Amino acid sequence: MAEANALPLVELAEQFAKLPGIGMKTAQRLAYFVMSMTAEEAQAFADAIVKAHSTVHCCKVCQNLTDKEVCPVCEDDSRDQGTICVVESPKDVSAFERTREYKGVYHVLHGLISPIDNITPDKLRIRELLDRVNGGKVAEVIMATNPTVEGEATAMYISRLLKPLGIKVTRLAFGLPIGGILEYADEVTLYKALENRNEI
Repeated sequence: MAEANALPLVELAEQFAKLPGIGMKTAQRLAYFVMSMTAEEAQAFADAIVKAHSTVHCCKVCQNLTDKEVCPVCEDDSRDQGTICVVESPKDVSAFERTREYKGVYHVLHGLISPIDNITPDKLRIRELLDRVNGGKVAEVIMATNPTVEGEATAMYISRLLKPLGIKVTRLAFGLPIGGILEYADEVTLYKALENRNEI
């Protein structure tokens, strides 16, 4: 922002610019929009951020984000507890849920293996997945990581850990384009990818 702007406004724009996909021009527009809010609206906005940050945590079963001990999907007795769809992040769970076709449960890794970024397997929620599988109720694990180098490496690494346990490990069919991101895939593409998954 130009130096003519008040320092708190500049600092607000800089905070918005830290968000993914937000450039400085968009950050400036958001900062000006916040300034057009009433004091009550601005306080409600700030309170929502603080509340989400302080009350939302990982589900003790699947590692998805929830404000309860166990998320609604894990708590739902009608879901197939024997099928686990492994995804990179909570937003991928939302993408699959939009299809309304998947009836199993999830496991969120919170990242992908990436030596360049210093993300090693021990920094992901892989141990929690193995604990679930060792519980004896799981028949199939669907590797639904993005079709990127990191996504493929993570899927293969987890597959090698699960195969000796006698678990069927499948990979999403490539109805998803190589280099594509699950978050942006439409419902039909995701449904076809699920329907045509292959064992790995």
